[in-house]
Amino acid sequence: MWDDENTHFQVVVNHEEQYSIWPANRELPLGWTSVGKEGNKQECLDYIEEVWTDMRPLSLRKKMEEMARNQQEGN
Repeated sequence: MWDDENTHFQVVVNHEEQYSIWPANRELPLGWTSVGKEGNKQECLDYIEEVWTDMRPLSLRKKMEEMARNQQEGN
């Protein structure tokens, strides 16, 4: 299925804003939601490459921003 060029996929995202693809005709795994983009595998992967510009999980990005703010306040 994953290598079948006829499989229709959807782009999904989790609570950490990490992207993946999932077969459009299957129930989404727990913790993932559709972003509304569907197509063949390559179309979905191209979309992810375009929109997922920061690979760090959301929790890490927030922690790093907090650390940067605290550092600035300390100076």
